[in-house]
Amino acid sequence: MHRSIRLLLAGLPLVALGAAGVAPTHPLPQIVAMVRAVDPARLAATDRRLVAFGTRNDFSETSSTTMHGVFAARNWIRAQFEKIAATTGGRMTVRFDTYVQPKTPRTPRAVTESSVIATLRGDQPGRVYVMSSHYDDCDGDCTDGQGVAPGADDNASGVSAVLEAARVMAATHFRGTIVFACFDGEELGLWGSNHFAHELKAKGTPVLADLNNDIIGNSTGGNGVHAPMTVRVFSQALPSGTNVALVNLIRSENDSPSRELSRFVAQTIPLYVPGFHVEQIYRADRFLRGGDEESFTAQGYPAIRFVEANENFTHQHQNVRVVHGVQYGDLPQYIDPDYLARVTQANVASLASLALGPAPPTGVRLVTAHLGYDATLRWKPAADAVGYEIVWRATDAAQWQHVISAGNVTRITVPVSEDDDILGVRSVADNGLRSPAVYPFPSRH
Repeated sequence: MHRSIRLLLAGLPLVALGAAGVAPTHPLPQIVAMVRAVDPARLAATDRRLVAFGTRNDFSETSSTTMHGVFAARNWIRAQFEKIAATTGGRMTVRFDTYVQPKTPRTPRAVTESSVIATLRGDQPGRVYVMSSHYDDCDGDCTDGQGVAPGADDNASGVSAVLEAARVMAATHFRGTIVFACFDGEELGLWGSNHFAHELKAKGTPVLADLNNDIIGNSTGGNGVHAPMTVRVFSQALPSGTNVALVNLIRSENDSPSRELSRFVAQTIPLYVPGFHVEQIYRADRFLRGGDEESFTAQGYPAIRFVEANENFTHQHQNVRVVHGVQYGDLPQYIDPDYLARVTQANVASLASLALGPAPPTGVRLVTAHLGYDATLRWKPAADAVGYEIVWRATDAAQWQHVISAGNVTRITVPVSEDDDILGVRSVADNGLRSPAVYPFPSRH
């Protein structure tokens, strides 16, 4: 039996927070401690160690298992996760996700792909959150298994962040399960993440977020712009293949689960990493580029990508060389450890807020039984929620602008125009954390 409430305009507990978003105001000390534990020196050392394998190209897999090449790097990454897992009393497990990728028109032969997957089991089932990266890399030829390919920024930086996040988060008991993933085969077609995401979907795994990190270590772009306090977050709109009829039914193309996840991290990060700005990019990824987050959105999972504010294209997918005084190649001297630490902290804050917070409400519906001047919403209870909030914004606003407390109910009528505004519902936990907002589907009842 559901509880319901009708809020009239008079006395409505309304808070308008403008373009900054509808954000919590008090950081959780438990999350603050994890964020502060992120170590720039450790991140830089991890990045240099990955570079020291010479190449992590997919086609270097047979060169060595300990000193050189992609499988030597893979084994080292697993060993680091296993050291972390040893401190968790069995809550973290580590494995390879291995399969044979057939030859494609782009590649010379079949190749063994082997992602490294570390799973930190949560205290409650039903929710999985992923922090991902890829450890393979390229020089000027992504099928060259013999050449030098440092891959310091693309993407030893992302792997370093995932390992560091696992280290600082491992001691905490989370409500949700966290997967720390370092994928193989990204450079040749998102192979490892595609295989893993398909595996998750086939098992019915309830993945509520993927935070993908790819090229996050350099604060100065090839255009000379220095942006040490900004990170871009890319998010996809409605999943690819969505038909026009569904778009018309939903009445919004900017409120996919990935977009709501992006809004969530944009409001969470400044609370724990002061002064660090999230530049939300409302598209799946950059033009002519892609990332492992797309493997998750293709399976219907919410996913976003963190990437530095200004990339340097003379460092990415380049043979190491100097031409006319310009240094080419993805070398470790271009990594900014403090910037990489801030991006890692942004991930830790977001991931911890998700996994320590409540589950989002499900079955969220906008009741459209009658024409009128207000909006009625209903939803199903969420695990760990002690209450719910209604958020809304103008249709041309990027962030949630207003919030009201609905209390511990599952149906509410608010004096907000369902035609003129975008509404959402989010859960509130006893520790003050919120879930990402959920956009409602329309329903006649």
